[in-house]
Amino acid sequence: MALLTCKDLTLRYETLTVMEHLSFTVEKGDYLCIVGENGSGKSTLMKCLLGLKSADGGTLTLGDGLKRSEIGYLPQQSEIQRDFPASVEEVVLSGCLNSRALHPFYTKAEKQRALEQMECLKITALRKRCYRELSGGQQQRVLLARALCATKKLLLLDEPVTGLDPVVTTELYGILEHIHKEHGITIIMVTHDVECAVRHAKKILHIGKGESFFGTCEAYMQSEVGQKFLDASGHFEGGKFCHTHHTPQKGDGEHE
Repeated sequence: MALLTCKDLTLRYETLTVMEHLSFTVEKGDYLCIVGENGSGKSTLMKCLLGLKSADGGTLTLGDGLKRSEIGYLPQQSEIQRDFPASVEEVVLSGCLNSRALHPFYTKAEKQRALEQMECLKITALRKRCYRELSGGQQQRVLLARALCATKKLLLLDEPVTGLDPVVTTELYGILEHIHKEHGITIIMVTHDVECAVRHAKKILHIGKGESFFGTCEAYMQSEVGQKFLDASGHFEGGKFCHTHHTPQKGDGEHE
């Protein structure tokens, strides 16, 4: 059953139209990666999925009883967020805020859920540590645990491996694979790492200026737009991956 249906969607950033007539569906159990050039509208689309921006045309609807308050979200980190002066446990617990009533204290069930997510992400030993004292990889695990406190259905991630070294990047993709397969959580991830996208995702949504694609990873690798984009990454030749290391690059401040 479709968790999310996008039909003939048009989005604008200020006065600029960043995408038109976009259609795709996200089924329960999908792992969708959204790729494309800088400025193609990926982050604007993410805001629309989160309900932070209205569609300028077409429709985007939630299904299977999904509410926006039940969507977990892992945003790109800013320098201010990296320096947040709270304990790991406090940051993870804050993921429960969207679904809480107005009671002033966390419930026993919420504290138990936070503990379960910290155990899942193997950060329980860090629970009393200050978040800003952690490494970049540890901080991403904390934020992912926080996002998982908010959802049992759908997880949105915006460039989750930006700024991480290759070893930590591989570990994070492995964690996402585990969450998807073992916990049954549907994943939508915006990424510039197209090589890892086709390795791990089930489906690809490519948003481009004048060209787009939505379908399976296999079909994407055979498509004209997919081959062009993969060849440009320097890791894909003649339908096969080259065995070279990829180091994620920090975002360039694009406006999407």
